[in-house]
Amino acid sequence: MAEVTQSAPQAAATPAPAGDAPEGGGGGGKNLLQGLGNLLKRGDLIFALGVIGILVVLILPMPTWLLDMSLAFSITFSVLILMTAIFIEKPLDFNSFPTVLLLATMIRLALNLASTRLILADGHTGTDAAGQVIQAFGGFVMQDNFVIGIIVFSILVIVNFIVITKGSGRIAEVAARFTLDAMPGKQMAIDADLSAGLIDEDDARARRKALEDESTFFGAMDGASKFVRGDAIAGLLITLINVIGGMIIGVAQNDLGFSEAADTYTRLTVGDGLVSQIPALIVSTAAGMMVTKAGISGPTEATLFRQIGGQPKTMGLSSFLLLALAVLPGIPSLPFILLAAVTGTVAIVVARRNRQAMERAVQEMEESAPEPAKAAEEPIATALRIDHLRLELGYGLLSLINAPPESGQRLTDQIKALRRQLATEMGFIMPSVRIQDNMQLPANTYVIRVKEIEAGRGDLRPGNLLVMDPRGEEISLAGEKTVEPTFGLPAMWIEESNREEALFRGYTVVDPATVVTTHLTEIIKDNMDELLSHSETQKLLDELDKEQQKLVEGIIPAAISLGGLQRVLQNLLAERVSVRDLPTILEGVAEACATTRNVMMITEHVRARLARQISDSNISEQGFISLITLSPQWEQAFAESVVGPDDDKQLSMAPSKLQEFIGALRNSFERQAMMGETPVLLTSPGIRPYVRSIVERFRPMTVVMSQNEIHPKVKIKTVGQV
Repeated sequence: MAEVTQSAPQAAATPAPAGDAPEGGGGGGKNLLQGLGNLLKRGDLIFALGVIGILVVLILPMPTWLLDMSLAFSITFSVLILMTAIFIEKPLDFNSFPTVLLLATMIRLALNLASTRLILADGHTGTDAAGQVIQAFGGFVMQDNFVIGIIVFSILVIVNFIVITKGSGRIAEVAARFTLDAMPGKQMAIDADLSAGLIDEDDARARRKALEDESTFFGAMDGASKFVRGDAIAGLLITLINVIGGMIIGVAQNDLGFSEAADTYTRLTVGDGLVSQIPALIVSTAAGMMVTKAGISGPTEATLFRQIGGQPKTMGLSSFLLLALAVLPGIPSLPFILLAAVTGTVAIVVARRNRQAMERAVQEMEESAPEPAKAAEEPIATALRIDHLRLELGYGLLSLINAPPESGQRLTDQIKALRRQLATEMGFIMPSVRIQDNMQLPANTYVIRVKEIEAGRGDLRPGNLLVMDPRGEEISLAGEKTVEPTFGLPAMWIEESNREEALFRGYTVVDPATVVTTHLTEIIKDNMDELLSHSETQKLLDELDKEQQKLVEGIIPAAISLGGLQRVLQNLLAERVSVRDLPTILEGVAEACATTRNVMMITEHVRARLARQISDSNISEQGFISLITLSPQWEQAFAESVVGPDDDKQLSMAPSKLQEFIGALRNSFERQAMMGETPVLLTSPGIRPYVRSIVERFRPMTVVMSQNEIHPKVKIKTVGQV
């Protein structure tokens, strides 16, 4: 609009050279062409004019030649809608369908009214009164017998109204309701993936937008299906009005005989009804394909051919049944024999193709399998190398690596996201994970090894989903009961088709790749102190900002060696304290090294410097830290049991006393767990590391904090005492 507005003054201000525009208005023709070109660039104006044109047809009469063109356009538009519905991969690719459906319905109703006006006004002049398109449809379908035309038209109306339209409307209604009911579960799944670091904020925003569009689309389809239903009813009523009204006008006003009026007006009316009902039937079919495509991924024809024709057993049994029908007496054998030959050939071809695909997969697996190493040819040093992290997969789980990237279930992509998540949360750069197949494992088993030692294993069901009930109740779905490998919770493997129902019931649903990634995450967090090597510690220092390098130079090796700093960081990671704030840790180390060289005491001082971080990580959803404190008696008992010189203190407590402490602590925490609390054990600073060394042996996930680690601005709540 801005270009058109600005060009007018410029054209007016520039004088036209003499002789440029020939006489007779050539300059005006050029301006007219420019105006048409500018109009064609404005799609919104063309669309608005088209809608106004539809409304004008409802009021003003239309000549026969224009009606023929409009009817041809209506049929073309309907076919275009059907082809679009067939070739799209998912319903949201054609989310403008409800609007298109409304426009197609308005076009047909407007043309119905225009043809009705011509039939009633000029029907007495002959069968071409409403144009040649209606005349051709009426003559070809009726075959000079208007009874045949009425029957064919009635059948088309019944098929459209009762079968296709009613079924599409019901599917759209159910899809809209179930999509709306499943939205909370899908939103929770997106939030869970975002919290786990499997997706970033942009991916989460895109998935929420897709979820919102899906809900809006199926809701609109539920309402748009009423357009198709109303269109079928309107077409039937208009046909009855045309027949009855036309015969009255022909006999009473135009002096036609009853039989002549019945033949003429019925031919015109049925032709008009067929021209309207055929596009309506096409659009109804498109609407049905749109709503039934909700559970299909990919092009429709590829999915149907793969699911129907991809099973050689079903094709072979169908061929056998057709041959049996061909030999029955009284049945023509040729059609059934031909169809039996076709289905039998397809069964043989599909079976051969499946066998070749399986042989190729086995051959590729054999080629990719590592050949046995020859000890004589390899350097002996290669046998000394160990993998810090290794994931071994049975041959049935190799599909987790080859999953398409857009599915979000590729194991390698999730491990990359896990490395970034651990770096952000813990300041720990996770070592690379070596993934290899192990033919000695069962097909669906995986093993996680830390420094060549098995740290965990589990069984998966590729193609299925693992379902867990966060409330701890029994899962009421059809599937295979199992145990979640990471935390040992009761779970169940279900089919992919039951995902929506599981989310609707509030279950936690994860795919096999996420099960492996979750298990790997917990194992890494349990072994971060062992995985933080000397070289990794040096990398952390090298990656500090330039202004922090002087701090490093002043501490290492003057105050503490690199190995000593490594042990301090390992002590923090062993209790899952993030080392991302490395400058603060270095400052705390520098302060502690002025008074002690004991790594444990240095670690305790650093923990006090990280009080804000440690306190924040243990705040509950209610906004405070739940505490279980040690009684004065136990505080004194531990303080008296710490013996040795300042830099080499050790805990020396009688075994019976330790058992008494363990029993009392276990009872206190189990009592709080039954009340839904996950408290922190609070001790005095001097005995915290010794209490932690006892607690980690039977409750490794229990957090033990000292009073120096409680930040002054944090709210606390004492829920018990040992």
